[in-house]
Amino acid sequence: MISVAFENVIKHFDRGTERVLALDRVTLEVPAGQFCAVMGPSGSGKSTLLHLAAGIDSPSGGRVLVDGTDLAELSDDQRTLLRRRRIGLVFQFFNLLVTLSALENVALPLQLDGVGRREAERRAGTLLVDLGLRERLQHRPHQLSGGQMQRVAIARALVSEPSLLLADEPTGNLDSQAGEEVLHLLRATADRRRHTVLLVTHDAHAASIGDRLVRLHDGRMVSDSYGAGASAAG
Repeated sequence: MISVAFENVIKHFDRGTERVLALDRVTLEVPAGQFCAVMGPSGSGKSTLLHLAAGIDSPSGGRVLVDGTDLAELSDDQRTLLRRRRIGLVFQFFNLLVTLSALENVALPLQLDGVGRREAERRAGTLLVDLGLRERLQHRPHQLSGGQMQRVAIARALVSEPSLLLADEPTGNLDSQAGEEVLHLLRATADRRRHTVLLVTHDAHAASIGDRLVRLHDGRMVSDSYGAGASAAG
């Protein structure tokens, strides 16, 4: 397990002549093993926060630390390796490769890290079966439902056995039943594998599965609460 921390983080984007402030002096520590949900409306800065935690983007000010290491001190290659080996990413729109089967999509991160195809597919297949997709291993994304595609995406995020799981609106593109199944899967998987989880969402029900709820508004933290459900609907 690893921790992630944001120390007085500022992030702005330049859009033409306009400077947009996405995060405004955010300080937040998610200790190892915690399931933290970050909730806020569109434009609140929650996805930006997740991208900074993954090292996909860099802060304009302040520091982002993963397991005590300032991501700004890592090279691009080191950040890529960190994401590949220690961070699992789950996105709203799945980001599956349409020409690959479910099995091949999940095996791909292992192969990119030098694992042989047979072993990569063995590990991917075991995980997909564990997530209830035994009959869908050879199906391509267009042959899967939204919930099944998100399960494949979760399997891809987990296949490298990461310590930190980052989920960006994982139910945002699903119907209510599929979304509920994905939330249950994320919670059960995090508990079983003892991941540190940072989930961002605009949905109160999705946020309620965390141990902790942080609210963002206009790039600022406006509340921080603990406990099962963390009063997400409040």
